Amino acid sequence: MQGLAASSKLSLSVVVVLFLLGLASAAAHGRKRIVSSSSDEPCTKMTLYLHDILYDVVNNTANATSAEATKPTALSKSTFFGELVVFDDPVTERNALPVGKEVPAARGQGFYFYDKKESFNAWFGLSLVFNSTTHRGIINLMGADIMSQKTRDISVVGGTGDFFMTRGIATLQLDANEGTAYFRLKMDIKLYECYV
Repeated sequence: MQGLAASSKLSLSVVVVLFLLGLASAAAHGRKRIVSSSSDEPCTKMTLYLHDILYDVVNNTANATSAEATKPTALSKSTFFGELVVFDDPVTERNALPVGKEVPAARGQGFYFYDKKESFNAWFGLSLVFNSTTHRGIINLMGADIMSQKTRDISVVGGTGDFFMTRGIATLQLDANEGTAYFRLKMDIKLYECYV
């Protein structure tokens, strides 16, 4: 009987400690959690443009921001199935590449791989790394990029700094492309859980 009582007290103690650790985690950063009450009213929203310039030995060695880490498989035919691309792309607030000493709003760092044999489809995993006077921190995004759709959503799964523990949706849309050498993605980002 005493063993059961001691076990119950221990279990209750563990629950209380875990609860307090959860509260301390948010309090330790001195932030208040804001959760949007409506899908129409995110706590933060922004539009950004990711510019991807695929490495090509002949034409753009100096300007490339991404490179194939693997080649397409024999199964791919013309869909790049199995190809993995790693990138460190400039991200801007307007739909033009930075010119001269203009600094991008962020860097998009991550990878995408083509994961469908019959048509173009990719999976993205990326971090938007902000280091400016406007924003500091990281937004992490991931999900399927179903290219046959005009717009597609990927998940915002967390962040750091100004975007501490954020969650939301990034709606992607192809804004421009030049064959396989360059593409620009418009990202409408809506954050529904923010800490301020």
